[in-house]
Amino acid sequence: MKIKNLKLKILKTAPVLLVIACAVLLRLLPHPANVAPVAAMALFGGAYLDKKYAIVVPLLVMVFSDVFLGFSQSTPFVYLCLALTGIIGMWIRKRKTVITVVTASLFSSIVFFLVTNFGYWLTYSLYPKTLEGQLMAYYFALPFFRNTVIGDLLYAGLFFGGYEAVAAYLKTQIAKRKSTS
Repeated sequence: MKIKNLKLKILKTAPVLLVIACAVLLRLLPHPANVAPVAAMALFGGAYLDKKYAIVVPLLVMVFSDVFLGFSQSTPFVYLCLALTGIIGMWIRKRKTVITVVTASLFSSIVFFLVTNFGYWLTYSLYPKTLEGQLMAYYFALPFFRNTVIGDLLYAGLFFGGYEAVAAYLKTQIAKRKSTS
């Protein structure tokens, strides 16, 4: 009985880890600024991975890829956003519809924009440490926000849609096999 449960767990987890591995690869490849699979990966991991791994795996993936891409003063703010996005993913776990995934993606894009640009303003000296400086940081980051939304929606659609399409296909194939046996 335990071996059967282990096989079932592996069969459920392997495709999710494959999607996350693809996200790492996509992050390492050249792409337009902020059109990256990172938040979609965290959202997807939160929705599909076991709760004890839902936050940790996407963060470890980021640390691994950041070893190659580099760390910055605002990296902790990015990681915080990914953890929050993973929590959002856990929240939609039992509510996965196109609308909830799109809404969660948009919400995580907004959280990422607000938190990381606050972090940028806080840790770099480009903007004055005033309310006006903070607002300037947000204003000049708006083009990146557009790209973040595009990337989050694109990759969330690919990850969630692709995974669900493959799962549906496999279910029909298993049903066909059972009906012919």
